[in-house]
Amino acid sequence: MRSTFSAARAALLAFVFLLSACAASPRREPPPADTPVLLISIDGFRASYFELGLTPNLERMARDGVRAQWMSPSYPSLTFPNHYTLVTGLRPDHHGVIHNSMSDAAIGKFKVADRDAVGDTRWWNGGEPIWIGAQKAGLRSATLFWPGSEAPIHGLRPNRWRLFDAKIDENARVDEVLGWLGEPAAGTRPHVATLYFDALDHEGHDHGPDSAEVRVALQRIDAAIGRLLDGLAARGQLEQVNLIVVSDHGMAEVAPGHRIAVEDMVTVKQAVVTSVGQSIGIAPNPGHEADVEKRLLGAHDTYDCWRKSELPARWRYGTHPRVPPIVCQMHEGWDAIEAEKLKTARKDETRGSHGYDPALASMRAIFVARGPAFKRGATVAPFDNVDVYPLLARLIGIKPAKNDGDITPLLPALRDTAAP
Repeated sequence: MRSTFSAARAALLAFVFLLSACAASPRREPPPADTPVLLISIDGFRASYFELGLTPNLERMARDGVRAQWMSPSYPSLTFPNHYTLVTGLRPDHHGVIHNSMSDAAIGKFKVADRDAVGDTRWWNGGEPIWIGAQKAGLRSATLFWPGSEAPIHGLRPNRWRLFDAKIDENARVDEVLGWLGEPAAGTRPHVATLYFDALDHEGHDHGPDSAEVRVALQRIDAAIGRLLDGLAARGQLEQVNLIVVSDHGMAEVAPGHRIAVEDMVTVKQAVVTSVGQSIGIAPNPGHEADVEKRLLGAHDTYDCWRKSELPARWRYGTHPRVPPIVCQMHEGWDAIEAEKLKTARKDETRGSHGYDPALASMRAIFVARGPAFKRGATVAPFDNVDVYPLLARLIGIKPAKNDGDITPLLPALRDTAAP
């Protein structure tokens, strides 16, 4: 009788202890399958554009959700490297998309305008983008014009993807994504999707960041964001989707005459120039290494040059085999292009460029988010764009692949900050 009482008392104490433990540290449930994540990129949206008063729908998103003071791009502050960083959490030096134009001894040359290169899996297999992580976890994914999404990666593709087509306007892109999000949660609706807008970047390049054309593009893209918000609200989904708007980099003004020929930096006899623009890659020809180093290394009037092993540590760049032996960084507001293109370029036009030091205010990007995972009206301190990927992984409930990011700076933006 006594042993029976003792056993019952022990069982009761164990039950009480279990209840108190559960109350003290509630178990965090994984995100529900009916809460999709939509990641939106507005290419070339400089953080300071937000203060122009031309984007009421993005401002509405920020009021109803969160925004960062700004987000810092990774080096080099170019489109393809940073878009792949946003979805992999790896810096360009680690995922291997080290520039918009690059060379690889085993693959050849990469340029963003070369569709065959863009679709070649070998350029992209250094990272695992969020849509591939989702596929591996048995979740559905869809991409609309995100750099990297046209190639199979680790043998997989998103459930839906498209070849890039600049002729498809912002409203049509929004409508396609709204169609995806309107599909049955238990059927074909993606758990994670991407949407990409490119027009602002084009206008910034062609006319400069302070131009009327940039203002028109800002308003047009913001109207498309409004179309997305209103479309979700009309069918009662606005509070059931986590929306994140980012940009890859900012934009700096390039004044008339602020271009030089790369051939004036180093001759074709001395070296191969693997990339032009703002971050200039240079591979000395055999036998010319000492001459090229003597000519380039150090500070110049409009640029500075380093051996790849001696680049500024804060750029976290220079270890990948695709990074050429010498990297020259143009000063803000200066470009280096081929002499033939320089001959035909207009001399009296103000333009815009990016690809400069990510620490510059002109290169700062944006981060705005709203949805059931996010607080309302919060502002978070500046953070690096590698931190977006672990946030995406958390929101769709998958284990992140190896990455350089840290979700800690974004925890103040979340309603639920319990450990996943």
